Formats: sequence, structure tokens, C-alpha cells
Amino acid sequence: MKIAFSPCPNDTFVFHAWAHGLIPGAPELDVMYADIDITNGLAASGQGPEVLKISYAALPWVLQEYALIPCGGALGRGCGPLVLTTGASQDPAAISGKRVAVPSERSTAYLLFRLWAAQNVPGGVGEIVVMPFHEIMPAVRDGKIDAGLVIHEARFTYQNYGLSMLTDLGSWWEADTGLPIPLGAIIARRSLDLEAIAKWTRASVEYAWAHPEESRDYVMCHAQELSPEVAQAHIDLYVNKFTADLGEDGYAAISALLSRAADEGLVPKVDLALLR
Repeated sequence: MKIAFSPCPNDTFVFHAWAHGLIPGAPELDVMYADIDITNGLAASGQGPEVLKISYAALPWVLQEYALIPCGGALGRGCGPLVLTTGASQDPAAISGKRVAVPSERSTAYLLFRLWAAQNVPGGVGEIVVMPFHEIMPAVRDGKIDAGLVIHEARFTYQNYGLSMLTDLGSWWEADTGLPIPLGAIIARRSLDLEAIAKWTRASVEYAWAHPEESRDYVMCHAQELSPEVAQAHIDLYVNKFTADLGEDGYAAISALLSRAADEGLVPKVDLALLR
């Protein structure tokens, strides 16, 4: 079975057991490691693999072909995207009309940013520049861009680039909605045995928690720029109870994000019944 997910520590931790043949009855995986912007595009093209990790923000374009798997993804609290600048100001007006780098225009981070900016940035931001995730912080540091929208391990490393946090979009979202932040979704083609895929994915998550030391080399092999401590902090933050099961709070968060984004014209309107 072909699958695509990122080389980030949370994804490699979650899928280590399945990718290494440790889940009884699960088919062998042919893994493609790709940045989230690439997997979002693969899913939307209709030519993607059977199973993918994509942004929740990309779901509206793919729900007819792909179903949401209720485990394996990334939702949580205290784990939202950050807006970074070189200045010390925390006034949102600091990025009015400015150039902002984002990792994908079909990412949850981007939707949260646009929803936040609509409420908080006078006159709106200026040019949006899509840039590979690993290039964003250096570009802000070097003055090539005015602000950067970052995700994942950047929460732990942005100070190393001399950058300051303008806002934590996760904190804003949680205060505004009371819900967790839906970041990355696991999806599978609707023609497949979805219950089985969910079972194998959940088993891989549970195996990772039960045997954390077994995945360490695999995680670090793909997280080449991270220290073991940062990789572990990344896993601890993004692999949580919602990774094992979305639950009612998880589905409510996804519905709220996609409904708000559709109201702002950022994504197509979604039939929320397709989420389950």
C-alpha cells in the first residue's frame, strides 16, 4: 500500500511500526516522505497514493475521493502555528501590508493566519509568498521577507534565528473557540477498507507509545536537523489523545475550522457529513 507523510518526528513516530512490518495483518507500506505542501497537492490532483497525511485545510478539495481516518493525525492544544518577525512588537499592525512567507496556501496554519489577520491586522497583510518550511525562518532573519508563518519544530527553535513571536495562532484559536487546533489529517481513498486502515493506524500509534525506543533511530534519520531533545519535544506535543482518536472535540474543531474558512471564502463549503 502506498502512503505519503512528512519526515517530521510526529509522523515517523506514528507510522514507524506499520512501516516496519510490526502490525499483524497490515499490508506492507511503500512510503513517500514529502513536505505537507506536496502531499496536499498530490491529494488534490487525484493521482496521490492510497493513504496520505495532508493539512486539514486541504480537506474541502479532496473529500469526494478521500475519507478522513479518525486517527494518526495531528490535533492538539498549545501546538499552533506562530507568526515570527525580527522585531519585538506584538502589535498585529506591524505586518499590515507586509510580505509574509507561508509553507502552503492549503495548510491549516494558513487558514488560521487568514482568519486571525481578518480580525486583527488593520488593512490586511500584503503579499503572501509560499516557501518551503525550512527556508522561512532564515528568510525572515535575513530580511528577505517581513514575517513568517511557521509550524512544527519551529516552536522550539525560532529563537536560534534571532526571531520574535508576533502571535501564537493556536492560543488565539483556542481562546476564540475553546477547541483544539486541527493541523494534519490522515486520509485514505474511499474505495479501500477504511475500518481496517483506521485499525492499523491506531495500532501503529499504540505500538509507538508502548515501545518509544524502537522508533528513535527511524525518527532521527528523517529529522536530520533536529537534536534528539527537540525531536522528542515535537513528538510529545503533536502525538496525543487526538492521534489515537479524534473524538467529539476533534470533529467539532475540524467542523469549526472548515466552516469559518468557508464563510471567509478561503475554502469551498464542505458537507460536514463527509467527515465521518
